[in-house]
Amino acid sequence: MEGSQRNGNLVFAVNGERFELACVDPSTTLLQFLRYHASFKSPKLGCGEGGCGACVVLVSKYDPKLNKVEDFSVSSCLTLLCSLNGCAITTSDGLGNTRDGYHPIHQRFAGFHASQCGFCTPGMCMSFFSALVNADKGNPQVSPPQGFSSLTSFEAEKSISGNLCRCTGYRPIADACRSFASDVDIEDLGLNIFWKNGDSTETKAGKLPPYDPSKDLVTYPEFLKSESITRLDSTRYSWFSPVSIEELQTLLNSSVAENVGSVKIVVGNTGTGYYKETQCYDQYIDLRRIPELSILNRDRKGIEIGATATISRVISFLNEGTDVNLGLYGKMVSQKLAQHMEKIANPFVRNTASVGGNLAMAQKFGFPSDMSTLFLGVDATVSILTVRGREKLKWEELLARPALDSRSVLLSVRIPFKKDGNVLQNFSKFLFETYRPAPRPLGSALAYVNAAFLADVSPRRNGVVIHSIRLAFGAFGTNHAIRAKTVEKHLTGKILNVKILYEAVKFVKLDIVPEPGTSYPEYRSSLAVSFLFKFLYPLTNVDSAVSSGLFDGVGETSVEDGDTSEGNTKTILSPAEQVVESSTEYYPVGEPMKKYGVSMQASGEAVYVDDIPSPPNCLHGAIIYSTKPLARVKSVHLQHQPNSIAEEIIGIITFKDIPRGGENVGALSQFGTEPLFAEDHCEYAGDRIVVVVAKSQRSADVAARTTVVEYDTENIDSPILTVEEAVDRSSFLQGPVFLDTEPVGDFSKGMAEADHKILSAELRLPSEYYFYMEPQTTLAVPDEDNTMVVYASTQFPEYTHSVIARCLGVPEHNIRVKTRRAGGGFGGKAIRNMPVSTACALAAYKLRHPVRVYVNRNTDMVITGGRHPLKVTYSVGFKSNGKVTALHADILINGGISDDITPVIASHVIAALKKYNWGAFSFDLKNCKTNLTSKSSMRALGDVQGSYIADVIIENVASVLEMEVDSVISQNVHTYESLKLFYEHSAGESGEYTLPSIMDQLATSSRFVDRRNMIDEFNEKNTWKKRGISRLPIVHEVMQHATPAKVSVLQDGSIVCEVGGVEIGQGLWTKVKQVIAYALSLIERSWSEELVEKVRIIQIDTLSLVQTGFTAESTKSESSCEAARRCCNILVERLTPLKEKLQEQNGSVDWTTLIREAEAQPIDLQAHAYFVPDSSSGQYLNYGAAVSEVEIDILTGQPRIMQSDIIYDCGQSLNPAVDLGQIEGAFVQGIGYFMLEEYLTNEDGLMVTNSTWTYHIPTIDTITKRLNVRVLNSGHHKKRILSSKASGEPPLLLAATVHSATRAAIREARKQLKHWGKLDKYDSEFYLDVPAIMPVVKTTCGLDYVEKYLETLISKPST
Repeated sequence: MEGSQRNGNLVFAVNGERFELACVDPSTTLLQFLRYHASFKSPKLGCGEGGCGACVVLVSKYDPKLNKVEDFSVSSCLTLLCSLNGCAITTSDGLGNTRDGYHPIHQRFAGFHASQCGFCTPGMCMSFFSALVNADKGNPQVSPPQGFSSLTSFEAEKSISGNLCRCTGYRPIADACRSFASDVDIEDLGLNIFWKNGDSTETKAGKLPPYDPSKDLVTYPEFLKSESITRLDSTRYSWFSPVSIEELQTLLNSSVAENVGSVKIVVGNTGTGYYKETQCYDQYIDLRRIPELSILNRDRKGIEIGATATISRVISFLNEGTDVNLGLYGKMVSQKLAQHMEKIANPFVRNTASVGGNLAMAQKFGFPSDMSTLFLGVDATVSILTVRGREKLKWEELLARPALDSRSVLLSVRIPFKKDGNVLQNFSKFLFETYRPAPRPLGSALAYVNAAFLADVSPRRNGVVIHSIRLAFGAFGTNHAIRAKTVEKHLTGKILNVKILYEAVKFVKLDIVPEPGTSYPEYRSSLAVSFLFKFLYPLTNVDSAVSSGLFDGVGETSVEDGDTSEGNTKTILSPAEQVVESSTEYYPVGEPMKKYGVSMQASGEAVYVDDIPSPPNCLHGAIIYSTKPLARVKSVHLQHQPNSIAEEIIGIITFKDIPRGGENVGALSQFGTEPLFAEDHCEYAGDRIVVVVAKSQRSADVAARTTVVEYDTENIDSPILTVEEAVDRSSFLQGPVFLDTEPVGDFSKGMAEADHKILSAELRLPSEYYFYMEPQTTLAVPDEDNTMVVYASTQFPEYTHSVIARCLGVPEHNIRVKTRRAGGGFGGKAIRNMPVSTACALAAYKLRHPVRVYVNRNTDMVITGGRHPLKVTYSVGFKSNGKVTALHADILINGGISDDITPVIASHVIAALKKYNWGAFSFDLKNCKTNLTSKSSMRALGDVQGSYIADVIIENVASVLEMEVDSVISQNVHTYESLKLFYEHSAGESGEYTLPSIMDQLATSSRFVDRRNMIDEFNEKNTWKKRGISRLPIVHEVMQHATPAKVSVLQDGSIVCEVGGVEIGQGLWTKVKQVIAYALSLIERSWSEELVEKVRIIQIDTLSLVQTGFTAESTKSESSCEAARRCCNILVERLTPLKEKLQEQNGSVDWTTLIREAEAQPIDLQAHAYFVPDSSSGQYLNYGAAVSEVEIDILTGQPRIMQSDIIYDCGQSLNPAVDLGQIEGAFVQGIGYFMLEEYLTNEDGLMVTNSTWTYHIPTIDTITKRLNVRVLNSGHHKKRILSSKASGEPPLLLAATVHSATRAAIREARKQLKHWGKLDKYDSEFYLDVPAIMPVVKTTCGLDYVEKYLETLISKPST
C-alpha cells in the first residue's frame, strides 16, 4: 500500500471500502465516480449546481499531526475526485441499509413520514448526519439526554436548509431531524409511527429508534490512517499540488514558459455550479496543500484569512473570535461577518467553497459575491501572486483592475481593525452592519442587493455627528461591488438629522444604478435606500440613540417595530398540530402506516431509472434544442472538443434517422401528436432539434452545450408569444375545448339586479415549472427480434409505449416500457416525458446499442414546459351587502405549440371558478396556440388558476364596498341548493357537503376573529412591518379514471400486485397494500396485519398490464386500490370455500396453509380486474379551507408566513399519514407558485430562470412557520371507494390564502401612506402579481416608501 502511495496513486475510501486509482480524468467529479464507476447509487444527480442537495455525502479527512478527523458534508456533483486523495466518503447507504440494518436517521425519517418520492431523501439524511456527527464530536462536555444528540433544534433544522424537497412540505423532515435535538420538546413533534396519543413524554422518548453517538459508525477507516498519503503523480493525472508559494510560482511560470494550454486553479470547485464548464484543462493546480494559503490568524490589529480557507472554516473562526480579546471593534466585525457568511450558499457548498475562489469569481467574472461587498465594507487588503511575483493592495483597488488571468492567484485577505473609541472625537463609536435580502433568508439564493456599512459616529448635544462612513454595495446589477462615494461625501462631518438623511437617500439612487438588462432595477435601488435608512435613521434622534444603549459600546443600528415577538423564536419552524382521524371500518385501511419502502428511500437503495446499471456498451444522449421561437435550422455544428471528449462523441440523431415506416412523433395525447424533432424549421424556443450521442453523459452534455445552431428567419412570420397576439392572428389550438358544464342563470338579468358593477377587470397568471427532483430520464435497451425494453420515469407508460412504437414503425408488442417509480412528477412526467423516452429509444434503435438519456436540469427546465399561463377579463355585478348577482369571465389560455392536454383545462378552470355562488355565471374560453413550449398537465391543472380567479374577484368586490373580504366570502359560499345548481351531479348528497361546517370549524380552531383583531393592533403599532390574514374555501372537482390491476398469490403465501398507477411519491403503493390486506382478510379478519407484510407492489410493465392510463388528478391511488380490491374479491370468492372446508377438517387454518392447499387443488391464484368508474359517481367534489397570516417587511418586501391552518375533508382516509403528507406538500408547492417561483422568458420565449440559482422553489425557511393541519374524517360515503376522497391536488389551491394575506398586509401599508397624505389617490383595488416575490411586494407597497416617510417627518411642525 505504501509503495503504491509513493507512486502517487489516488487512494480513498467509500463506506469503508478502499479504492486506489492509478489514473483518472482530473475533471471527474465525486458523484460521477460514485454513480457511474463504482455503482454507489445513493447520492442522486438533481441539478449539477450544488443547489438542491440530492447528491450530498459526508467527506472525512484525517490530520495525522493532530490525530483528528474532520467530517463535513459536500455537494458531490461539484467536488473533484482528485481533491479527495486520502479522504473517506460516506453515503446514506453507508450509514445503514436493508441488509445491515438502518441508521436511526433512516428509521426516524421513515417513522415521521418524511419521505414521499424519496429522491431527495438520501442527500437530506447526509446533510443532517454531517451536523449530527459534528455536534456530538464538537461538544464532548455536553451530555444530552440518552437517545439524543448535542444538536439544538435550530441547528437540526438549519442543517437541511440547503436541501430541496418538492414533495413533503418539509415539516415532517424537520420533525425527524429535531427528534435528535437535546432541547426538543417531544410534545412538539408531529405525526409518527412510534407512539400513540396519550403516551407520556418519557414513553415517547423511549419509543424513538435509539441513537447513541458513542457507538455511531466510524467515518474514517483505520486502514487509511496507516497509509502514507502523498501527492498525486502529476504526469498521470495532470493534477499538481504545490506545498509552498515558491513551488506554486515556479509551476505558474513553467506553465507559461512551456506554453501549457489551459490551467485551472482548484480549491473546492464550487464555482462550476454557477459557471458551467465546457472545456477540459491541461493542468489542474490544487492550492490546498500550501499551508500559508489556509491560515486563519487574528490579533487586536486585524484578521488574516488564507485564500483556501473555506467559508465554513472562516465562519467558525470568526465566531470563536467573539470569545477572545479582540477589542470591541474586532468582536463586532467578527460577529457581523460570520452572521452574514452563514447566509451565503448552503452548508454543503460552504464546506468546500473557498474565500479566495469566491473573490476571484467576483473580480474576474463579475459574480454577485457577498464576500466581495463585505471585504470592501471593512476596507480589506489582499495579497495576490502573479507571474511577476507577490503584490499587496486594497481589495477596492483590485476590483478596479482588469480581470486576473488564469495564472494569477489570490493568496490572502487582511481585515484591519479600528481602534475602539477616540476621546478627541467625543467618545466616537463604530457602527457596522451588513444586509442581504434574498428570496431565501437562510441562503441558497443570491441577494437582490448586498451591502456592508461602517461608520464612526459620536453623540453631540444637538445630534449625532458622522466622522467617517463607508458604504459598500454589491449584487445590484453591477460588475463588482462599489462604494457609494457621493453619499459618503455628503454625510461625512455632518450632524445627522432627518433632513440630512433625506438628502442622503436621494444621493443613493445616483450611486446605485443597476446596469441595463438587470431585473427589477428600481427595486434594487430602493433596497439600497432602505439599507441606508435602517442604518442611520436610529441616529437621527440622539436622545433615543443614547437611551437605547447605542453608545455604550460598539453598537448596531436597526429600525425595529414594537411587536416582533413571533419573529424572534429560536427555531425556523414553530410547533404545529396535525390532527388525523383514523377509521377502523376497513382495517388496516385507514391506519396511518408508514410509506411502503420509505426506509429504503432514506438509505438511497430505492432504484430510480438512472440507478439501473448501464448495460455493456451503453451510450448516452443529450438533447439540443432551439433558442429561437420560429426559424429555419440551417445547420448544426458540433464544436471542436478536446481529445478526451471528441473521442467519446458518437454522432447526432435527427428526424432523418426515423426508420422507414416510422413517424416523426414524440408525444401523444388523446387530442393529437407532437413532433419528436424539428424538421425544416423549429417552432418554439426549446424545440428539439437533435440528440447528440456519446460514450458518457458528461461528454454528451458538453457537446450539447457547445453546439452552434445556425438559424434563418428570412421570410418567416414573427412568432406568436402572447395570448393577445394569438387572438389578433386567430391562432388557436385545434383540439376541442372540453366543457362538461353550461352557463348558470341569466347574466344580463343578474347584472341588472346589481347595485354595483366592476367591468372588464383583468388579471394574469404565469406559468410554473414542475421541479420534480429527478429530471427526465430514460434507458432504452434493444432486445432480440427487433424488440426493445425501455425503462422510463413516466406517469403515462401506456402512451409512452405507443408513441415509441409509432416513431420506430414497429408493432406495439415489440416495445416494453417499465416504470418502477418516479422521483416526483406533478404531471410533468406524463406527456412531457414522452419525447425524451422516444428520442432515447430512437437513438438505441439507430445505433443498436443501449442508450440512456438523463436530461440535465437546465435543459429539462427549458424543454419541459409547465403550468398554463392565462389572462382573464371579467365583469361582475353585486349587491351592497356583497352578494354577487352575476359574473362573466373571458379566459385566454396559453397552451403553447401543441394540444397536449390543453383541451381539458377549460373544464378544470370553470369548475374551480364555480366555488362561489355567483348568481348568474357565464364564460368564454379560448385555447391559444403560441410559439412556446407545450403547456401540460401540472398538479391542480386549471383548478389552481380558476380558484384563485374566484378569490380575486371576491376581494375586488370587497374593496369596492370597503367590506371585510371574509364577510363577502360568507355572503357567496354555496348553499347545498346552489351547489347542485352549479355542479349538478358532482355535488353528491346533502350530507356530503361539508364546506360550511369546515369554514365554521376553521374559524374556531384558528382563532380567526381574535387574530384579526390582534393583527389590527399590530399594524397600528408598527410602521415598517404589516400583517394580513385570510380565510379561503376550496371546492375541487375530481374525476376517477379506468384502471387495471393484477394480484397474484405465490406458493409461500406472499402476494404480488401490479396496478395501473405509478408510484411518484403520493403513497399509491402503500394504500394499495392496505386495501389488498383488507380485501383478502375478508376470508379471515384476524389475518389483516399479517397480510399487509406479505404484499409487494411491483413495477408497471406495459406488456404485462395493459390500459394502465395516466397517473394524475389525485384519483389514481383510489382507482388503483379499487382495481386491486376487485382482484382480491375474485380471489376471496375462490378461496373461501376451501378455507371453510379446511376449517371444518382442522378446526383452524392459517393463510400459508390455505395457499399451499389452494396450489394443490389447483385453484387459480391470480386475478385481474379493470375498474371503470360509474358515470354517476366517478366525478365528485372535495372540500377544504385554510387561514393564513403573513407579515411583510415594507423596507425589503420580504413576506414571512407566520401561520397557516388547514382543514381538509378526506372522507375516510385510506391512510391519514399519507394524505396528511399530500396536503402539506401540495400546500407548500402552492406557496411556491403564489409567492416564489418566477418562470421568466426572454424576448424569444426561451426560459431564462432555468437553474437552481434563478428558480426558487420553497425551502424550509420560506414555508409557513406554523402549519396546523386537520385531516377531516367526514364519515361513510357510499359512492366513494372505501369512503375515501382525493388529497394530492386540491390542497394546493389553499395556498392562495398566503397570497391573499400578503395582499391584506400590503393594503395596510398603503393605508399608512394615505394616512401620511402621501398617496394622492388611494387605490384600494390594486392587483398583486403572482408570484408575489419580494420586488413585487415592495413595489406594490411603494418603492419610495422611505422617502415619503422622511418627507412626512420633515413637514411636521417642530415643537
